[in-house]
Amino acid sequence: MKLLIIEDDHHLSDTIKETAQSLFETTQAFDGEEGLFLAAQNIFDVIILDIMLPHLNGYEVLEQLRAQHVTTPVIMLTAKDGIDDKIHGFKKGADDYLVKPFHREELLLRLEALVRRRVGDFNDQTLRFLDLQINTKNYQVSIGDDVLKLSGKQYHLLEYLLNNRNTILTKEQIFDRIWGFDSDTSTSVVEVYASNLRKNLKKYGYDKYIKTFRGLGYMLTESGDGDE
Repeated sequence: MKLLIIEDDHHLSDTIKETAQSLFETTQAFDGEEGLFLAAQNIFDVIILDIMLPHLNGYEVLEQLRAQHVTTPVIMLTAKDGIDDKIHGFKKGADDYLVKPFHREELLLRLEALVRRRVGDFNDQTLRFLDLQINTKNYQVSIGDDVLKLSGKQYHLLEYLLNNRNTILTKEQIFDRIWGFDSDTSTSVVEVYASNLRKNLKKYGYDKYIKTFRGLGYMLTESGDGDE
């Protein structure tokens, strides 16, 4: 799972990162403009967003994200505990609100609750698609009684597609999610791994469930259309 922390207080940002590292791979942004750019890639599972930020405040970041149809759950952080501030945040599209200072345990519980709302039981370590199962704890993929041997990146691609079934994921989103913004390679590597993943699924007839949208990206769907 990927967490984006948008918080200009470096010490607090590092504390949140340390608190969440057992559950999330974290990315940090320290001002509103940088946070908006990263969040708009739509590759994160949860966003922690401070209100008082340089360049763009948290409300402005959130408003622009929702205007771009980015639906990633957002927990807003603030030193203000007035009901009017909370109402304002919720109206802009926030999913939760946490007042500073807060306990680490409370932050983790709120993160888990948002993830559970988005992808199901946080403690359920098995993802399912027809007869295909992914154990997210040991990275084992199986179809029926057969265990598939997938490379690390193929596994993460399949998991990302499965978690976003029936949703088109662009090559850029997949690249940023799996290889990272700072990778030295190019987005063309996504096509290579998608092709190899299909080859590994073909024996079981599951390659047809990965639909290609030419020049755009991929989608896992039960319609079984395969390539366009």
